[in-house]
Amino acid sequence: MMAQQPTTIEHKAYARVGLLGNPSDVYYGRTISFSLGNFCAIVQLQPSDDLVIKPHPKHDLVQFSSLDHLVNRLQSEGYYGGVRLLMAICRVFYKHCKENQIDLHSGNFTLSYDTNIPRQTGLSGSSAIVTAALNCLLDFYKVRHLIKVEVRPKLVLNAEKELGIVAGLQDRVAQVYGGLVYMDFSKENMDKLGHGIYTPMDISLLPPLHLIYAENPSDSGKVHSTVQQRWLNGDKFIISSMAEVADIALEGRTAILDKDYAKLAGLMNRNFDLRRSMFGDDVIGALNIEMVEVARRVGAASKFTGSGGAVVVYCPEGPSQVKLLEDACQKAGFVIQPVQVIPSLLNEDDLKTLS
Repeated sequence: MMAQQPTTIEHKAYARVGLLGNPSDVYYGRTISFSLGNFCAIVQLQPSDDLVIKPHPKHDLVQFSSLDHLVNRLQSEGYYGGVRLLMAICRVFYKHCKENQIDLHSGNFTLSYDTNIPRQTGLSGSSAIVTAALNCLLDFYKVRHLIKVEVRPKLVLNAEKELGIVAGLQDRVAQVYGGLVYMDFSKENMDKLGHGIYTPMDISLLPPLHLIYAENPSDSGKVHSTVQQRWLNGDKFIISSMAEVADIALEGRTAILDKDYAKLAGLMNRNFDLRRSMFGDDVIGALNIEMVEVARRVGAASKFTGSGGAVVVYCPEGPSQVKLLEDACQKAGFVIQPVQVIPSLLNEDDLKTLS
């Protein structure tokens, strides 16, 4: 009998859009997010003799045509590609399994990745790579049934925290679950369960949405600025505003279930206005504000998908309004695309682990 060929495991994780309630996920709030089919990261795992993390030819450049090339590259992309993300999730996964008495076989593998998620657009490009890699590890070690779906976003976040990436759970939940998810991060649940309560919703309830982003955005990493510290210090304005942002997701859930899209439009706009009043224009940045305003000037509702860099837009008046928006974006030099929402990514093994 011939020996069985080792098989390649491949997983995709999609970009995500924070539709309502962000950034209250970091503040025991509530959010609604969905996975965005327009962009994804792909991770491949192949059994191999040694454990190898393969650098990406474009995103993990270590060979340059000149010193000039190297310096320009670092200024636009920073020092990091995906190799460190893959290493970090391997470590976090291993640690989790050890702490929870989950036995792992001794086989080795080679991990490689590719991604087309635009950089620094607040579409969760880093966590998509980590999420796809985690899925490969779950299948390679055959432990999918032993690590609950609710716990996985925390593993993804922990891998990023090891690298100093500041973020909340909502992006990772959207990417682990896929589809449209309502999330409640109340302190009570977070303390008791170690995660929020995540409720998938039917993606067909959403109206047509659009995505606007800049091809060469400024960095989205500056955004959590002084707000977190002020929140921790008990600043009344920040605490009440953040609570209102969380309530927007709660109201939004009802609006979506009722297909009350006029209500949804108002909530999207209010979400951004609250963010702007808390963070201030200097932190948010002129380019980001202009992306939101381009949509508003044609009467559309708009807000950030994450912490800036991209905007999710709803045109209540339909195709004629979309056309106006497309023209306005072209003039302003922004990219605009219809949003593709990806349905839930959970398989039968995953669903069995849900509480």
